[in-house]
Amino acid sequence: MTHWFSVHKNDRPRSVLRMVAALALAVAATATHAQAQPTYPTRPITLVHPYAAGGSADALARGIAQQLEQRMKQPVIVDAKPGGAATIGTGFVARAKPDGYTLLISTSAGHVVTPLMQKIPYDGVEDFSFIAVVANQPNVLVVNPSLGIDSLSKLIAQAKADPSKFNFASAGAGGATHLGAEAVWQRAGVRMTHVPYAGAAPALKDLVGGQVQTGMLNVSATLPLIEGGRIKALAYGSKKRSPLLPQVPTLAELGFGGTEVSTWYTIAAPKGTPPEIIEALSKHLTSMNADPAYQKLLDSQGAERMDLTPSETTAFVRQDKEAMSKLLTTLDLVGK
Repeated sequence: MTHWFSVHKNDRPRSVLRMVAALALAVAATATHAQAQPTYPTRPITLVHPYAAGGSADALARGIAQQLEQRMKQPVIVDAKPGGAATIGTGFVARAKPDGYTLLISTSAGHVVTPLMQKIPYDGVEDFSFIAVVANQPNVLVVNPSLGIDSLSKLIAQAKADPSKFNFASAGAGGATHLGAEAVWQRAGVRMTHVPYAGAAPALKDLVGGQVQTGMLNVSATLPLIEGGRIKALAYGSKKRSPLLPQVPTLAELGFGGTEVSTWYTIAAPKGTPPEIIEALSKHLTSMNADPAYQKLLDSQGAERMDLTPSETTAFVRQDKEAMSKLLTTLDLVGK
């Protein structure tokens, strides 16, 4: 018995030592594995936008892709998926794997307005992790010069006196150019006939030709015609004047603050994307705001930069949804 006890007693320290050594090896292996984990991104990223190739959204997406490529050292492929009032491309990303390799640049149309107006197979806000507002493109209220109207107050007065004389153009039903104008008319207490077009270019063609009398369209599309005297700018839809149109008062200056409806662009990932990936993308997107090349791109489109964190961007989109819900309800455009 004594012999058994002495041998067993001597074996116990060796057993403990073996266990400690095995545990140390396991910890070291885990640490080595963690250190060996590749840093995001390790392969190309796809940036989807829900509009046709060649438009302003496409140009913005390609500019951002170039900026991200420089910072993340991986290709960023721009993929246009137009259609369904911006819901096809937006829905595609909502269903994508939440790994940071499929991102979306989209607007209020895909995230807020169309989901409010009709049933779609995704939630425009809850199915996404929002990262940044990369551009905010205000609209400008313009009229055909032949009307002889040189102020918003005169336009409203004439529209009240003879509503049948006026209709207004937009770049599409339910978009910022449509709802921005409707917000102004609602505040002013006037009604005008809405004439939707498939984009700003055909809308401006008819506005210049006199087929429609007024419209609220984005600055980049209207600026050459304003500078050429072919249309007259009455009000700018932002909280401060545009450096491109310093002589044009803002809606707020004219007593219509709160009716500003702009075209904003966010970068978002599918819901469930890891927080560390969202944070990494946020830092890269914030840093590009100081890049002269990106500033030049936004200036060419009459767009404003916004430095918002992911949580601030989410709050921004939620606030837009609340405002659009109220406006669309008033206009009886909310889906049943």
